[in-house]
Amino acid sequence: MGMNRAAIGAAGSPTGGLEGFFRLRQHGTDVRTEVLAGLTTFFVMAYIIAVNPAILAAAGLDPRAVATSTCLVAGLLSIAMGLYTNRAFALAPGLGLNAIVAYNLVGTMGLTPAEAMGVVVVEGLLITVLVLLGVRKYVMDVVPFALSRAIAVGIGFFILFIGLRNSGVITFIPGQTGTVDGLLTLTPLNSWPIFVAMIGLVTTIVLMARGFRAAILAGILIATVIAFLVPGNVAQLPPDPLAGPDFSLVGQFSLGFFAKLGLLTAVLAVVSFMLSDFFDTMGTLIGVGGEAGYLAEDGDLVDAQRPLLVDSLGAVAGGVLSASSATTYIESAAGVAAGGRTGLVSVVTGLLFLLALPLVALVGAIPAVATAPALIVVGVLMVSVLSEEDRGASLGTTRRRAINFRNLDEALPVVLTMLVMPLTFSITNGIGAGFVSYVLVKLASGKAREVHPALYVVALAFLLYFLRWALFDARF
Repeated sequence: MGMNRAAIGAAGSPTGGLEGFFRLRQHGTDVRTEVLAGLTTFFVMAYIIAVNPAILAAAGLDPRAVATSTCLVAGLLSIAMGLYTNRAFALAPGLGLNAIVAYNLVGTMGLTPAEAMGVVVVEGLLITVLVLLGVRKYVMDVVPFALSRAIAVGIGFFILFIGLRNSGVITFIPGQTGTVDGLLTLTPLNSWPIFVAMIGLVTTIVLMARGFRAAILAGILIATVIAFLVPGNVAQLPPDPLAGPDFSLVGQFSLGFFAKLGLLTAVLAVVSFMLSDFFDTMGTLIGVGGEAGYLAEDGDLVDAQRPLLVDSLGAVAGGVLSASSATTYIESAAGVAAGGRTGLVSVVTGLLFLLALPLVALVGAIPAVATAPALIVVGVLMVSVLSEEDRGASLGTTRRRAINFRNLDEALPVVLTMLVMPLTFSITNGIGAGFVSYVLVKLASGKAREVHPALYVVALAFLLYFLRWALFDARF
């Protein structure tokens, strides 16, 4: 945390090679440390190679092709981050963002996978424009701190719900006479698939509790092995496990979602995706940057424009390659904790993702019950943002440490945002409920001046979205 702006921006060492390019001595590190840190980051993040295909399979995408695109996006963007920013930030398709694609855009709104990826591309371009125009602080001002945290927590609950469902632990029971219509219930814990999921979950929790950095990946691998050993064909090898990468999803995106959804709904889908992506990125950059010493004395991220630009282009690349939006991973902190301080860490991580391409067909051998524990654990971890500090628009001065749930102005929109997402299986619905209720409560309590003018516009747009069936006879 001791580096200041002058130190980070100073001229590189006259020494050539890796030392000169990444300024290793200036950052107090060496090639061996950076390579080991890159290996650490990769193994902590590698679970996404299996989990991303498991999520996007719900959108009808081929797992091997998704795994290929996942490795491509993570590899190329992590290398770009390392070379352009000289920071130890690694990128990959974001959990939560892929759930929006599979369950919201495709599952709820009825878009094709290509159209859903078109939403990702447009969202990425929009964030890129915001970054280039230097208006990120304005966006941070517009959205209240409480709502930004609620969005992250709601997505966490959504991922947790998907994990519990994929594990088979919870079951949806259609309505029956004398029962609640659409009852969710605990599945009898007496099947081999649930046994496999519970072994994976317990393994992950125990390893995490003992500080093992690749606990999530280890949990997936151990659960997969158990799945092959138990009766019932819980797991099966793909027909050709060494088939190699499948690049068929590259370039498979479409902007036809504007015509299918109508302009209002299309714009709201893009904005909802953008808000989820934007605040996830900012929290990660500040969190990892603090550990790595990238923050100035006022708590601001030094030269933030560069990593923000790469991250925003990662969203575009994720949509173009049909891997879902790529974002900076909080798991980058594992490499920092191992001593990594420069972009060489990210380059090593990216190269390892590219080297994994020949093995992506093996992803087909990993059953959904083996990746379900990863979703459960990551979903729980995302709730931790509720305890994060509010650094304000400048990301400098701390104003408070947590959301005030005794204040109706905050409690109502936050709780609605967090619960509407998993209960309606829609990230957009949750964000919309939060914005509309926030503005309504402020108006009702005589605090209209505390609401940013832009929030009124966004809340009105979401209100029209919720009333689209009554007002426009919508069919989506």
